[in-house]
Amino acid sequence: MDSASNYARIERAIRFIEDNRLDQPGLDEIAAGIGMSPFHLQRVFTAWAGVSPKLFLRYVTLDHAREALMDASPVLDAALDVGLSGPGRLHDLFVTLEAATPGEVGAGGRGLDIRYGLHDGPFGRFLVAATERGVCRIAFEQEGEDQVGVLADAWPNARLVEDGARTWRIAGEALAHGMTAGEPPIRLWARGTNFQIKVWEALLRVPAGRLVSYGGIARVVGNPRASRAVGRAVGANPIAVLIPCHRAIRASGRFETGYRWGSARKRALIAWEATRRERAGAGAAA
Repeated sequence: MDSASNYARIERAIRFIEDNRLDQPGLDEIAAGIGMSPFHLQRVFTAWAGVSPKLFLRYVTLDHAREALMDASPVLDAALDVGLSGPGRLHDLFVTLEAATPGEVGAGGRGLDIRYGLHDGPFGRFLVAATERGVCRIAFEQEGEDQVGVLADAWPNARLVEDGARTWRIAGEALAHGMTAGEPPIRLWARGTNFQIKVWEALLRVPAGRLVSYGGIARVVGNPRASRAVGRAVGANPIAVLIPCHRAIRASGRFETGYRWGSARKRALIAWEATRRERAGAGAAA
């Protein structure tokens, strides 16, 4: 069974845990709650996440979020010491970010070709859209929402060209399988205000498996009282996952709300990255 189909089951399990978190349900209860056998749930989790349900579910808890937040502050401060406005690669040297100019935004994409494709990945079906300048949108399918229509509304004067083969090469493989050292960086071309771009650049410097509070981002972009504005900027992120807005949570460690693509998917992304960070650490120590 493919990873996208498995993700749908993982999402149901995470939602069940969210709804029943005070009771701390075990594997048997979760399996019964989503209409699966414990054996099947164990197999699906292991195939999708690479770890057992028990280990994976530890990473969707409040305690884990608080631990990741406590670790994040000095890491983020050190990363940002180089200066948000300075040139250079972000996201562990795998992503570069360029902002669309006000003129380009005001023209609504006039004279621009945007190639797009819909793909299946480990967090569900998603749209990738890219120009010659870089990836301009990654969005997960949501019930009742036409992502191609949303793209057309954002760039009303652009020419949209369906080209799934190209968009999969550009960003789909990275989103589905991760990125490794030595690969050329993925270029992002984002539409946003100066403040939003600063927030997104800060997010790009948060390592996978770590989390940062909205207040922490506000502090490092030079406006420590702007937590709510940071939250709005995080919510306006047009490029899911590659600009890792899922790594921003409340200072309390809670992240049930506030993610454009749903709290279950946010938990899944955080846990997915945490498991890979722990496994990479274990491999390096071996």
